[in-house]
Amino acid sequence: MIGYTTLGTNDIDKALAFYDGLLATMGGRRLITMPDARGFTLYGAGRDKPMLAITKPYDGGTANPGNGTMVALLADSRAQVDAVHAKAIALGGQDEGAPGLRGGVGPQAFYGAYFRDLDGNKFCAYRTGEE
Repeated sequence: MIGYTTLGTNDIDKALAFYDGLLATMGGRRLITMPDARGFTLYGAGRDKPMLAITKPYDGGTANPGNGTMVALLADSRAQVDAVHAKAIALGGQDEGAPGLRGGVGPQAFYGAYFRDLDGNKFCAYRTGEE
């Protein structure tokens, strides 16, 4: 249902280096880069799957993270949640909640980790169900 989500950045080169490293831990890569001054770049596992776009704002203003806005990245395993969180921190992101089980156990168990990218955008890497 979701085609892609766009996040703004104030430093496209630093942002792309961050996302190149981060999303590679989940099998993601650059799929499309527009030849414009904003550096609009789409990441994903395939053009037929949900993607993440990184760009300087269209209006030329300052990029700011949305209050209450968060992008959730579905991981293949709890180990991948751990790896994504660790990679985000290693790339200069901020910890917003260490990996761990939140809620109950069983098929509705939620294992997640929270972090912010270099521009302050909030993310959750997560896996539901039993490991």
